[in-house]
Amino acid sequence: MLSDILGRLQRYHSLVRKKKRFPRSRPHAQSWLGDKFRTGFRGYPIATVAFYGPNDQLATKVVVSIVLTENNQPDLLERWFSEGDADIRSDSAVGEQVLAFFKTHAPRSVVMADRIIGCPHEEGEDFPMGEACPFCPFWKGKQGSNRRE
Repeated sequence: MLSDILGRLQRYHSLVRKKKRFPRSRPHAQSWLGDKFRTGFRGYPIATVAFYGPNDQLATKVVVSIVLTENNQPDLLERWFSEGDADIRSDSAVGEQVLAFFKTHAPRSVVMADRIIGCPHEEGEDFPMGEACPFCPFWKGKQGSNRRE
């Protein structure tokens, strides 16, 4: 009797399929930070994290800076780039490097943009000041000194 019930239960279990989960629409860099840092201003030094990409969906560059005191300029700045067309927000190796940078400089507060904030090319270095980036047509008129309000 018990073996008959177990047999039916196993057949029923094999017929029932688990629901497939939908993949996230975009990877989140928040997973790098996890719950390591609490929200809110906790004092100096402050770490800033900003993502850049050719459009508002793909991040190919992350810039992390450390502001040691209240002087409005970053004292330390580090940049990381993704390989090819990979989204840097899902690159765990880069995430580990960012966390190592944080561990080295021990920020008390972390500020992170919730979106991609601009083109990965730097105005004045990769293209002339005051002009739109010729490599990223998506950002034309949306960033830098060429920004239209």
